[in-house]
Formats: sequence, C-alpha cells, structure tokens
Amino acid sequence: MKKYNVGLQIYSVRNDLKNDFEGTLKKVAEMGYEYVELAGYYGGHTGEEIKEILDRYGLKSISVHQGADMFIEQGQAAFDFFKAYGVKYIVIPWYDKNLLPGNPDWEKTKMIFAGIAYMAKENGMKLLYHNHDFEFEKKIEGEYAYDVMFSDLKGRLDPEPDLCWLNYGGVNPAEYLRKYAGRVKVVHFKDFVCSNLKGGPVYALIDKDGNAVKPSKNDTGFCMKPVGYGCQDWNAIMSACEDTDVETIIVEQDDFEEGLEPLEGVRQSREYLRKTFNI
Repeated sequence: MKKYNVGLQIYSVRNDLKNDFEGTLKKVAEMGYEYVELAGYYGGHTGEEIKEILDRYGLKSISVHQGADMFIEQGQAAFDFFKAYGVKYIVIPWYDKNLLPGNPDWEKTKMIFAGIAYMAKENGMKLLYHNHDFEFEKKIEGEYAYDVMFSDLKGRLDPEPDLCWLNYGGVNPAEYLRKYAGRVKVVHFKDFVCSNLKGGPVYALIDKDGNAVKPSKNDTGFCMKPVGYGCQDWNAIMSACEDTDVETIIVEQDDFEEGLEPLEGVRQSREYLRKTFNI
C-alpha cells in the first residue's frame, strides 16, 4: 500500500469549529488525521495564525476549498493568504451549473477559471474543481459536462473527485479515478447509502428568498455515512488509487444521521481507513 496523506475536509465538523476552532483541530489531529482541507476560517484568522495553529497540532493543509469570487476580488492578496499556511491546491468547491459546459456562459466561466489557474501557477499552486452530481445530468455531444470542463481546460484545471457525487451522479468512481490518472492528486472520500441513484438533488438548495431548503430523501433513500459504512466499493477505489497518482485522501461527510455526532462520525471514517487499508 502506498503512503497517502490522510486529511479531513473541516466542513464536516463545521459546528464544532464555530464553537472551538483550535480545540476541534486538536481533536481531529488526535484521531490520526494529518491534513485538513479548510473551507472557512471561523474567526477571521490570518494565514500566519492558521499556520501556527496547524503546526501546534502537527497538521498540514495543502488544499483549500475557496469560491472563485475571492480571487476575482482580491487577486494576489488571496494567494498570499493561502501561501502563508502552505496551500498547494486551490479547489473551487461548487459552481452554478448554469455557467458550466452546455450553457452559453461556459465561455465566460472558462476565462474566469483560466485566469485563476494562471495566477495559481504563478504562485506555485494548482487549480482544482470539486464536483457534485449535477455535472453528470446531461451530455454535450456525447460527453458529460464534467468531462468537457476538464478537456477544455486541460493543463489549467484538474479534478478533485468527490467519490460520493460521482457514484450518485451515475458513474463508477474507480473508473473515473483511472480515467483521470495523472491529473488527480487529491480525492474526496465520502460514503452513502441510496435506493435511487441520479434521483435528483439530495443536498440543501437555496430558494428565491435565499433560504437553504433540504429536499425530501423519501424518493432516494439517500443518507451519508462514515467511510466504510455505506455502499461505496472501497476495495476497487483503493486499487484505483494505488494504480494512479493519488497523493492525498480527504474524508468528507456533509451531514450525519440523527444521534451521530460529527466528531464521532469522522473518527469512524479514520478508523476504517486505518484498520482496513493500513493508512
């Protein structure tokens, strides 16, 4: 088994971080996570302050989830912030599907992504994109929007595959890791159960009044689980990781079943990876 960096997307424990940012990171480190992928800073910390906190608990952060607007609005200052605590991969966590391939505004989006990618490269970083399921809703001349995106921006934009949303979107996660071999360095490990793949949105959407609305899960039976406790074929996935250039595994769990505290859920994920794959 290769040596992997094993990290946590800290969105998984967002409420704990709001209450105790540093204390929560300490607990994450004690579980055996070596890396964290930040998505919010819970208190206006500077990049240097984040670096000090991470160093205190032996944590590193080579990837970050950050919307494109920060780079458009702040330019070099945004990259300076991330460089201060060691970020190597800038990951766009979500983008309006109406601005992605198959839509008239894709040409404008391509220019935005290419501009951010250029600045990232100038700063010794790489731009990645984190998918959901909607990139697999339709095909454009025989290819999913996901594949068009990485074809059109090859050399500038690479995937950070979210294995849950690949599977729920109707494609095989292990096959997609191999399809993008050489371009995938960071992967989101996420598990779930579901009775109806491609059954429509199963995460909160924003309504016309700006409120987050969670769809009913009655039609899909969709429920997120700790890694190893759902329907994902982790043996096949790990085999694909072994055969490709994956370097960093990031555990993420957006939601937890009632009665399962997020910190306990991410601990279960870490234990599964350690006991099952010795990583």
